[in-house]
Amino acid sequence: MTSKTLYQKLVDSHTVKVLDAENVLLFCDLHLMNEYTSPQAFAGLYEQGRDVSMPGQNVAVVSHVIPTHVQTVRTIQYAPAALQATNLKKNCDHFKIPLFDTNDRLQGIEHVVSPEHGMIRPGMVVICGDSHTTTYGALGALGFGIGTSEIEHVLATQTLVYRLAKSMRIRVDGVLPLGTTAKDLILMIIGQIGAQGARGYVVEYVGAAIDALSVEARFTLCNMTVEAGARGALIAPDAKAIDYVLHRATDISPDVQNQALTHWATLHSDPEAAFDAEHVFVASDVAPHVTWGTSPDQVLPISGHLPSPSTWPTGPERRSAEQALLYTGLLPGDAIEGTPIQHVFIGSCTNGRIEDLRAVADVVRGRHVASGVRAMVVPGSGAVKMQAEKEGIADLLLAAGFEWRQPGCSMCLAMNDDILDSGVRCASTTNRNFEGRQGRGAITHLMSPAMAAAAAITGTITDVRQLEPQA
Repeated sequence: MTSKTLYQKLVDSHTVKVLDAENVLLFCDLHLMNEYTSPQAFAGLYEQGRDVSMPGQNVAVVSHVIPTHVQTVRTIQYAPAALQATNLKKNCDHFKIPLFDTNDRLQGIEHVVSPEHGMIRPGMVVICGDSHTTTYGALGALGFGIGTSEIEHVLATQTLVYRLAKSMRIRVDGVLPLGTTAKDLILMIIGQIGAQGARGYVVEYVGAAIDALSVEARFTLCNMTVEAGARGALIAPDAKAIDYVLHRATDISPDVQNQALTHWATLHSDPEAAFDAEHVFVASDVAPHVTWGTSPDQVLPISGHLPSPSTWPTGPERRSAEQALLYTGLLPGDAIEGTPIQHVFIGSCTNGRIEDLRAVADVVRGRHVASGVRAMVVPGSGAVKMQAEKEGIADLLLAAGFEWRQPGCSMCLAMNDDILDSGVRCASTTNRNFEGRQGRGAITHLMSPAMAAAAAITGTITDVRQLEPQA
């Protein structure tokens, strides 16, 4: 029997028909939708007189345009955004698709809501009109983003014309040092292989350092793998992942669970499986990382100094670095540590889970936000918000001078009313630092939740390892 990678096994098990050497018709177990990438797809269904083939295998969430400031009744004031949310509800009601609506107590970011409610299980194919659907690889599911025309096709058929990807294996040996996280690891990897280093590949992560990560840390790793150009990210499901799923997937009967466990045990790459590309990293080399430019691969360890593009050969990479320095207002040779910030944003589908907020609380405890800094914490879902409040994390953050907001994508992409002014420099736990991503002219530095918390406390980009523990 031919040896296969985990990726090949997932594709093969969901292939309805082989179309040609590069494309298959792929069955999709779960399709997630949001308010801003689905309207045209629904319009297409109406125009063609088509129905949704499997409504129960589609789930919608209002997340990107929703305001996060505290309101008794959450109301979207911006008319076009309000219309998007209203239309999503109308469409979901019409086609009988489950919806986490604006004032649902469990509403949140789609990539946080779906796994925490047991919707994501090993071996699934999960798609969404959002590139960070790669998150679900943490549970051994093949997740990836799709476009609007593809959303319409999936709604009508629960299948997708899928172009096959190549396979890449990234092994991370050893153990991450104290004070470093999965966010630091993925920023380092992106910095090493580049923003296009995994373009056309589905990446499988292996190694002792990956095994040691919690499931929520694996979500962070897989979520940001798309920032290296990857079409997917996978980690073979182990006992941690299976426990995570079974704890949340309460609808699985004992008989079905036994069948599932038997199947999930096969979800790994065969020992002799061939990969198209491989990279190896050593976890002990990982330090806290911070982006300096306008692409996630423009990143440095906290001890690093900004590059001098003039020393590089003339070409796109040099021009990009020059433009990034111009945009961020930083100078070649400057140390990244000590750079003053005016804003801190903690949240997003990358780092808005309870484990992230616990890490923030550990740094903040006994301290206060620096004068002149505005610091926001936006939980990734209603469930995360309630858990943080139950544990006293919300009260701790409020006492320290943080804003405690309601769930949503918020300042990750400024599609709502959480927008930075031009020139404001933000320490952010999000996934992209593009020009204007958090507001026109705003400057974003990506980092881990602990590092963002340290920046909030000191008012500068700070090595969190240098902060003395507080009682």
